[in-house]
Amino acid sequence: MSTSLIVVLVVLVVLGFLVVSIYNRLVSLRNRYKNAFAQIDVQLKRRYDLIPNLVETAKAYLAHERGTLEAVIMARNQAHGAMQAAAANPGQATAMAGLAGAEGMLSGALGRLFALVENYPDLKANQNMMQLTEELTSTENKVAFARQAFNDTVMTYNTYRESFPQNMFAGAFGFERAALLEFDGSEFREAPKVQF
Repeated sequence: MSTSLIVVLVVLVVLGFLVVSIYNRLVSLRNRYKNAFAQIDVQLKRRYDLIPNLVETAKAYLAHERGTLEAVIMARNQAHGAMQAAAANPGQATAMAGLAGAEGMLSGALGRLFALVENYPDLKANQNMMQLTEELTSTENKVAFARQAFNDTVMTYNTYRESFPQNMFAGAFGFERAALLEFDGSEFREAPKVQF
C-alpha cells in the first residue's frame, strides 16, 4: 500500500468520525430542547386544568359577568389546542408563535377575570378561590422557569447547529433551526399579582 493511499484512508476515517460526532451531538441537543418543551407542556396542562375550577368557583358570584367567564374558557381551549400543536413539533416557528399568541389571549382573559374578582369581596375571601389563585400563580412561575430552560436549550442547539463545521452538515441531515418560545404578554414576564 502506498503512503498516499494510507493518508487518504486516515483522512476519510477521521472525517467519518467527525460527521458521526456532529450528527450525534445534533440529535442530543434536539432531544434536550424537546424534553425542555415537555416540561412547559406539563405546567401548561396544569394551568389549563386549574382554569375551569377557577371559573366554576367564580360563576356563582359573577353570574351576570357570563361573557367574561366564557371568554376565559374559550381562550383556555384555544391555548390548549395551540399547546398540543406545539407539543407535536416543539421548536417549529409557527407552532411556537401560535402557542405564544394563544397564551397571550388567555392571560388577557384571566387578567379581566381577576379585575372583576377585585370588585367582589365575598369571592375574594372564598377559600376555593384563594387556593386556586395561589396554585395558578405558582404554576405561572413554573411556566416561566420551564420556558426559560426551553429557550436556553434551544439557544444551545441553534448555536451548535450554526457553528462551523456543523453548519455544513446540519441542513443535509434535516436539523432545522428551532424557534424560541416568547410570550408577548407581561403576565409571563413577571408573576401575576393577585391580592385578597
